[in-house]
Amino acid sequence: MNPLYVFLALGLWFILGVVIAYFARKRLGEGLPDFFLANRKLGGFISGMTYSATTYSAFMMVGLVGLTYASGVGALGFEMTYLMYTIILLLIFAPRFWVAGKKFGYITPPELLAGRYQSKWVGIIASVICLVMLIPYASVQLMGIGYLLSGLTPSSFSNMYLIGILLGASFSTIASLVAGMKSVSWTDAFQALTMLLASIALLLFVFYHFFGSPVGFVSTVSAETPELLKLNWDLKMFIGLSLPWAFFAVTNPQVSQRMFVSDSPVSLKRMIIYFSIFGFIYTVITTLLGLSIANIGGLSISAPDQAIAALLSNVPVVLGLVVFVSIFAAATSTLGSIILTLSSIGSRDLIKNLDRDIPEDKELLYGKLLIVCIVIVCVIFANLKLELIAVLSSMASGGLLVLAPTIIGTFFWKRSTAEGALTSMGMGGVLTASLYITGWYPFGWWPSVWGLIVTVAIYVGISYLTEPPEYNEEFFEKIEEGLEKNGFKSSTGSISLFSSEEEG
Repeated sequence: MNPLYVFLALGLWFILGVVIAYFARKRLGEGLPDFFLANRKLGGFISGMTYSATTYSAFMMVGLVGLTYASGVGALGFEMTYLMYTIILLLIFAPRFWVAGKKFGYITPPELLAGRYQSKWVGIIASVICLVMLIPYASVQLMGIGYLLSGLTPSSFSNMYLIGILLGASFSTIASLVAGMKSVSWTDAFQALTMLLASIALLLFVFYHFFGSPVGFVSTVSAETPELLKLNWDLKMFIGLSLPWAFFAVTNPQVSQRMFVSDSPVSLKRMIIYFSIFGFIYTVITTLLGLSIANIGGLSISAPDQAIAALLSNVPVVLGLVVFVSIFAAATSTLGSIILTLSSIGSRDLIKNLDRDIPEDKELLYGKLLIVCIVIVCVIFANLKLELIAVLSSMASGGLLVLAPTIIGTFFWKRSTAEGALTSMGMGGVLTASLYITGWYPFGWWPSVWGLIVTVAIYVGISYLTEPPEYNEEFFEKIEEGLEKNGFKSSTGSISLFSSEEEG
């Protein structure tokens, strides 16, 4: 593809994104909640789109398409498992996170944990785990942009990989710094719509150009590659991959923080509805694209992750550019959300704990400086192309899974203690990371499985051996009061998506 076309498309995209971020800055306050949470005033549509764009990274159009191309509909089962569990967890936890944020003014998920367990060290350990696990994952978003850009342009053009990294880093940094969560969420909404519309256009083109019609596609796949329509994943592999993603909604701070930002219970409901619709459509589309590529002859594919790039080089230039920009959007939206969340964690849960008397304006300044620092670290890691980065990124969700027992116990187990939370997160995190780095899968089970088992055992055992804080009872009472006051079901705290008692 002509590099001039690629850079023109990215230039237009960059300008649109900056304009959106600039308009998002209007009526932005000066405080931490304003910058990191858009002052908790996002409507349902924007909340749903920023949640979708943050969740669905470039992995979908690159990784999931390639995974489906190589292994068939097992990839659909894996991704649908994630979607189903995410919706269930949002119904259970979103109202509780939202109420806790409103009542106690929490800005980050680790701050919520520290408040509930009455221990700053619970928040610090959770923060360190988030930073260690997510910085490599953020770096991989930049690597994806770099590889895609270098793959779409002639090999005679040098340093396209680095140019891709710098473009992605620049856009994410600007979107984060201009107006924090407000500009990130607005650009996320724009990017989410781009991702969805571009993927629909590509799928329709593929169906009619390569197969004649959707019916022709079904007939071809059934006749030519029936093995891809069978569930051929090993059970241990399926559980190992799916388990961390099943708890993604509560363990990954860049998405759980978004449970704080809705302006009302109605907006929270709509966020879940919009995300559910987006997630289902986008997952089905990417799976169908993977199956399509497996049945298109003449494509030069040396590795599954190159499947989408091979397809884009065989479609009209305009369509290829639009899809490329949508993948760029997916990567930068995820990256922007991660660096914004990590900067809030760094300033709120680490720096603030070192100096409890730090003024809010200085804390915000540190948060903005951390955005730049985190991006620089991600750029360095991405440019080095270290093999260790791939290992660390693959363990991101598995490593964050050790937070699940502590988070679930925050709202559902009064007997849980700070000692149980601290010990389980620390030991579980070290064990999971060690298994991933050494590549040891005891008895064939993945590190995430062992990490969760050990973490649960330690969390429960240590909690029973220690005394819970007296504050527990008060915390649970206030959460229940908030759930009832805001119209959530008091028995489960879940959201009724089809409630007739909607507010304006």
